Amino acid sequence: MPRKAIIVGGGIGGLATAVHLQTSGWDVEVRERAPAPPGTGTSVGLWPAALRALDELGVGRAARERARPAARGTFLRSDGRLIGNVDFAGLRRRTGDTVHVIARPALFETLTAVLDDGVVRYGQDVPDVRALAESTDCDVVIAADGLRSRARTALFGDAYGPRYSGVTAWHGTVDLDTEAICETWGQGARFGVTPRAGGHTNWFACAPALERVPVPGGDLAALQRRFGTWHPGVRRILDRLAEGGCPGISRNDLYDLAQPLPSYVSGRVALIGDAAHAMTPDLGRGACEALIDAVTLAGELTARPRVEDALTAYDTARRRPTQRLARAARLMNRAVHTRRPLAPVRNAAMRLFLTVGRPPA
Repeated sequence: MPRKAIIVGGGIGGLATAVHLQTSGWDVEVRERAPAPPGTGTSVGLWPAALRALDELGVGRAARERARPAARGTFLRSDGRLIGNVDFAGLRRRTGDTVHVIARPALFETLTAVLDDGVVRYGQDVPDVRALAESTDCDVVIAADGLRSRARTALFGDAYGPRYSGVTAWHGTVDLDTEAICETWGQGARFGVTPRAGGHTNWFACAPALERVPVPGGDLAALQRRFGTWHPGVRRILDRLAEGGCPGISRNDLYDLAQPLPSYVSGRVALIGDAAHAMTPDLGRGACEALIDAVTLAGELTARPRVEDALTAYDTARRRPTQRLARAARLMNRAVHTRRPLAPVRNAAMRLFLTVGRPPA
């Protein structure tokens, strides 16, 4: 009789775990609170380690076909002068791959396409994973319910809930073409673009703001006030938004966890992705780490006869590295959004890192 897993949350990490376990012969059920899969959304960057995870799931080629490889990675000052370049050529030499950018809905579709009908059940709310684990005949419950994880709260309490970073992010898509990932850093703010399949560009803008407080004059006016004097590459996107020919502007405040979890496991419940280690998006690793969590956890569950041993191995493998990344992302968030007189020091530090360091694969 196959072993059974219930996965709470049908995001990237939850779907990836389901794919791996189903392939390994498990009976899998994904319960997702949303009524349907996402039809819109910006893109995620897939670094080589995340692409290897997708390869292990058997969907790496399909994901690459729907993604767009980034030709270059660049950091600029607000006046357009160069801070430094990301060594994508060195990354390819080390790993055999580069960063691919894929629309979030396309990644969802790539993962769900290989799952059996009925595995993902939308409109299914799970208010208490502890009760679920105790009342069902499943072998393991995997909580992949995101930043505001109720599973995390039920298992570890409110002390490990989301913490506002002090920074908000606007984002969207414009029908302009780009081949490169580019971030522009100014005084206390930044603006970024990434390529998207179909000749489009994803953009994002981050700046300090009060949590959940609407900005005076609306989001477009706020973007124009903050970024309207920056270099032409930024102004071109703002002009396109002002023309009204693009989808709407989305805004999300940025959060991480108030403090790192003491474990990613409690009893027969394991947490993955943002439920375990929500981080600000400053390193562009959130979706990547969720995929790696999924493959690691499912691999341990498949390889070990005892679920308890598999969960312990997963926690040992993933907790420290992901918490280090979350801490690094928090420090990057604070450094990027610093104001004078520290911005020149920040830029010099990044220039040095890009010259002598290397990006995590």
